[in-house]
Amino acid sequence: MPIELVNIRQKLAQFSDHWNPRIVGELNGQHVKLVKLKGEFVWHQHEAEDEMFLVIDGSFRMELRDRTIDLSEGDFIIIPKGTEHRPVAPSEVSVMLFEPATTVNTGNATGELTRETLEYL
Repeated sequence: MPIELVNIRQKLAQFSDHWNPRIVGELNGQHVKLVKLKGEFVWHQHEAEDEMFLVIDGSFRMELRDRTIDLSEGDFIIIPKGTEHRPVAPSEVSVMLFEPATTVNTGNATGELTRETLEYL
């Protein structure tokens, strides 16, 4: 695999839809993804995978069953496997995700927002 520079802003400019992650890198069985969020996602959990959300632009809240965590540009959060969660973004936010390549975005909750096959940018 060749060594390449990845410019996050250029990659984010290549798409405008929400809740549809794109793969921008791979390392050690992990995908590095970019996604734009807006509105409410579905409550879900990942039985076998931890997830990391890093805010690039904007802000959102991560709802957990026992509390809500507000995230702003430069913040990140790790959601441990088995933790039920729901991202909510009143305005558009750009997020980088680090998660195992096997991770499906909606975890145990399949539906219209489920993306099983992701585009590489």
